[in-house]
Amino acid sequence: MIFRVPERLTTTRLQLRPFIEADWDVMAQYYADEEITRYTSGKPLTRNESWRSIACMIGHWHIHGYGPYALEQLETGELIGVAGYWYPGGWPEPEIKWGLLKAHWGQGYASEAARSLLATAEEYLPEIPFISLIHIENQASIHLALALGATFEKEIDFWWGRFGVYRHQQRQKQNKP
Repeated sequence: MIFRVPERLTTTRLQLRPFIEADWDVMAQYYADEEITRYTSGKPLTRNESWRSIACMIGHWHIHGYGPYALEQLETGELIGVAGYWYPGGWPEPEIKWGLLKAHWGQGYASEAARSLLATAEEYLPEIPFISLIHIENQASIHLALALGATFEKEIDFWWGRFGVYRHQQRQKQNKP
């Protein structure tokens, strides 16, 4: 399989890499947390459901040539969450998504990962207009999307609730003389 984006991205504090089965234990904790899943799946997932979520993220890379990355702290190698490109069947449009384990909220990791994803998309996926699909009550993610330069486009009824579509701006590549 040839991927359309690099399999690994490195930022100042993070390594972004595809998920592997060994990530299941940490991600099962992530998906089991009611506060974390409140705005994503709308409810905690069972351990088996979390396995299917990881399998879906792994498979996404093979279907689209891009997908969600596992976020690891560079210093420790600790898995702290997920961020990446997301367009599963039934999704309204290709998305840039992010989510962190609670211990890592408010430290700028989601912003750091999302900025790297936007820059990578600009280079490797310039034809894809990405959105972030955010539950209307998820103020932290709305704030981040706006800080990334996304603009609110509309609200839609989706899956289990009301979500806002935040459109990420595509920069035009300038031709060098």
